[in-house]
Amino acid sequence: MRGAGRLPLPIAADSGRWVSVAAERTVLGVVHNITSATRLLDLLTVFEGDRRVQTVFTCTESSALDEGTLEFFTSRGMLHIPWEEATVHKFDMAIATSRGGDLHNLRTPLIGAPHGAGYNKLLKREAGSGKREAGSGKREAGSGKREAFGLSPEWLTHEGRVVPSAIILSHDEQRERLAVSCPEAVPVSVVAGDPCFDQLQVSAPFRENYRRALGIRPDQKLIVVSSTWGRGSILASDESDTDVLRRVLAELPADEYRALAAVHCNAWYGHGAWQLQNWLAPLTEHGLLLPVPDTEIWKAALLAADGILGDHGSLTMYGIALGIPAILGSFAESKVAPQSPMARLGKILPRFSAHRPFLPQIEEAAAVQQDSAELRQLRATVTSRPGESAVLLRRLFYEWLELPEPVTPARSRLVPVPSTVPVGYSSPVQRPVYVSVASEEGWATVRRYPAPLQRRTMERHLSGAHLVADIDDPDAGWPRSADVLLLPLGRPRHVAGMVSWEDIAALYPGCALLALEEPEGGCLALPRDGVRLRARWDGRRPSWASAAIAASVVHDHAMSAVGGPGPLSVQVAIGAEAETGLLIISAL
Repeated sequence: MRGAGRLPLPIAADSGRWVSVAAERTVLGVVHNITSATRLLDLLTVFEGDRRVQTVFTCTESSALDEGTLEFFTSRGMLHIPWEEATVHKFDMAIATSRGGDLHNLRTPLIGAPHGAGYNKLLKREAGSGKREAGSGKREAGSGKREAFGLSPEWLTHEGRVVPSAIILSHDEQRERLAVSCPEAVPVSVVAGDPCFDQLQVSAPFRENYRRALGIRPDQKLIVVSSTWGRGSILASDESDTDVLRRVLAELPADEYRALAAVHCNAWYGHGAWQLQNWLAPLTEHGLLLPVPDTEIWKAALLAADGILGDHGSLTMYGIALGIPAILGSFAESKVAPQSPMARLGKILPRFSAHRPFLPQIEEAAAVQQDSAELRQLRATVTSRPGESAVLLRRLFYEWLELPEPVTPARSRLVPVPSTVPVGYSSPVQRPVYVSVASEEGWATVRRYPAPLQRRTMERHLSGAHLVADIDDPDAGWPRSADVLLLPLGRPRHVAGMVSWEDIAALYPGCALLALEEPEGGCLALPRDGVRLRARWDGRRPSWASAAIAASVVHDHAMSAVGGPGPLSVQVAIGAEAETGLLIISAL
């Protein structure tokens, strides 16, 4: 076991006796918190397969939001050393994806890179001490100008000297802003593209693979709700009447849409993973996908997405660059650099209206944004070297390491396909839903919405809907007021002869129909008038077909029509463009 204060084996004084691979160069990976760590790993892919390069990591210990960083290192097997050790040990090169901390104390050539989609945020040191969320340098506070974090003198210089040996930019426009805000840093700036966006681009042809891995059916659409951290983010807006994250789940038809919340690492680890999951449990219980943000699932989600509800975080910008329709659920202008692409994004994208249903807003955005010249120009600001970042970054790093590049071509890695679906909670009881059925002769179009999430928005999308609930729901208010009661297979009382309408009427006064689930997604439907009906799916059964949907069709579409000379055939659809199923309803 390595003792306290002892250096990791590859950089220890006696390493030659013990190492299995004698690397020729050692790189120091400098992280500020988990957010910067995830981007650093994107950059370090250029060293994959090269045994000449050993990487050791350190944390500047300067962030108020660095919770979980050491666990991040340990869980991934990343050798790490304390910041004090990093400042006295000499490495061949250091790479930092944040400007936070006393980076000027490093005795190593430092390459600085952004940890998002360019340089868009405002962040100032506290006056006097020079401390801020992102570091603890001993320099005076900034001039007060609204300059982007990472492009201003207060973040790039120390006692008049530019700290980084090289500054990575993703677009030429960033160099233009740098020339205005910190001209002395321009000579060391390098436009090398955006490795994250290049990775997304090269992975885009495999969209269906990511959708399947996330559990998105071919007939469903995925909405990604992206929340950055801090006040003004979407997560913070859910404390107000806007309540946008809940409204997405409440107002989207549950069978046609899935929603995924991409929460920023700083919010996730700042409050704690358990706390975020606990706060959002009422939403994950109704289908919200909530991946851990320090994985690459957020990238897979963007590739699978059909729409974005975003804010001033980088994920919104990446989504726009991929051509995904987007609206802003929140946007904190005070935290965005005025001349940045993100500021332009805030002016171009429509804002979520609390006074209109969500679904038509995202549909309108999709229709308008497809041919928007403004958005085409904005997409081009993410990188001015599309597809070239792997080549340019590798060239830069190996020049500083004074090593010849590997003979294999530099390339962007594909986004890994998620191995598990990020579900939050699975209940043995079918959760209550409001169901609307649009009926025509021989047709029924069904849409379902999670009942517990409906508040002031009910009248917008639930006109004429009926309530369906599991008879054993632990919240007894739902089955007592349900129009349709479900009794799934496998329950102790799932025997038709044990059901008495007198008992049902006494215990569940709102019930108009009791549906006993049958195999293959059908049901035995028992309405109040005593007629027994059987509903079964005929032919190829769609993936969404269930006893609950069959019961809703019987309740709203077919009850009055059954009892004639023969069975009634109803073509059932979930949404306007979904695959249909044939439901046969007959009297027993």
